[in-house]
Amino acid sequence: MAVPEIWAGVDIGKEHHHCVVLDTKGERLLSRRVLNDESELLKLISDVLAISEDVLWAVDLNHGGASLLIGLLLSHEQPIAYLTGLAVHRAAGTYRGEGKTDAKDAFVIADQARVRRDLGLLRPGDEVAVDLRTLTTRRLDLVFDRTRQINRLRAQLLEIFPALERSLDVTNKGPIVLLTGYQTPAAIRRAGVRRIETWLKNRKVRSAAVLARTAVDAAQAQHTALPGEKLAAAMVVRLAKGVMILDEEIAELDALIEARFREHPHAEVISSLPGMGKLLGAEFLAATGGDMAAFGSADRLAGFAGLAPAPRDSGRVSGNLRRPRRYHRGLLRAMYLSALTSLRCCPASKAFYDRKRAEGKGHKQALLALARRRANVLWAMIRDGACYQAVSPSTSTA
Repeated sequence: MAVPEIWAGVDIGKEHHHCVVLDTKGERLLSRRVLNDESELLKLISDVLAISEDVLWAVDLNHGGASLLIGLLLSHEQPIAYLTGLAVHRAAGTYRGEGKTDAKDAFVIADQARVRRDLGLLRPGDEVAVDLRTLTTRRLDLVFDRTRQINRLRAQLLEIFPALERSLDVTNKGPIVLLTGYQTPAAIRRAGVRRIETWLKNRKVRSAAVLARTAVDAAQAQHTALPGEKLAAAMVVRLAKGVMILDEEIAELDALIEARFREHPHAEVISSLPGMGKLLGAEFLAATGGDMAAFGSADRLAGFAGLAPAPRDSGRVSGNLRRPRRYHRGLLRAMYLSALTSLRCCPASKAFYDRKRAEGKGHKQALLALARRRANVLWAMIRDGACYQAVSPSTSTA
């Protein structure tokens, strides 16, 4: 990439940004606080381009409050470099003065873009990948909310009916439905197995007879009504219904994610890799932006996913490798879970995993090695536009 004439560093804020423009000598040509508003940002872009059209923009945030600015810059075909907030913070410590201001941060961002040649440029993700990023992020939030709701439900049920809390797996639909109708030992004993079973069947719960018998057995083990039981039971109902509402929203999102994923040109290739279903494939596209050219090689893709070890040598110590600290957690999750799933459906993956275990690696290490190998395979598949072809484990290590 040719060296630009000026560098525009922008310290991103929620309501305002601060922009500093430097020339090749590091002299300030512009320093301005600007409202995070379309008209104000367009004026800033126009003023910077009036200084020189050969400019490299640099930001310390690539989402959230920076989205409008990035979108406007991309629409003007402007190159944008990205520095993480941590990188800016560490770099700021090497500059004179201990004060921290938005103007100083913007200067550091611009100056780092001026002196460094290893910064990656932001690339606009395709429309499908951007939509999948929004959908998968929302789904992950709902999954976290569901986990918190279930933990609260367990804690509340434990206060009045520990035997039932111990007997039920409230991560499943059936026990959640049961708790919307029956929460106390006395109520369950009065209803009996047959009535509870019928009630569950009317709500299309699987294994209703087994679940009803489990509930009644737990009720027979506790005949004492604890203080606050009535109100606590009402709270259990609220929490259980809350979990059901979250389940419905997650199911709706899953359908949206699958439909949007199928519209991506790489969808068929990605989903053909054993273990990489529609949801994990969508998370892969959301993390990578759908453009493999942005990485340049399979090794860089693996490094972005945290699957490539980083050297940590010093003095006479060499060959010391460690897990990288900077990587995309979402991409690592997608690759790791797909590798875990592939053990049940892909003989080649199972053979590779077994070989790594035979070499003395633990379960997690072997899975990470498999995920690294599968990153190479997936890279080649997308590069060639070819779906996965199963071969004999003796001739494949994917």
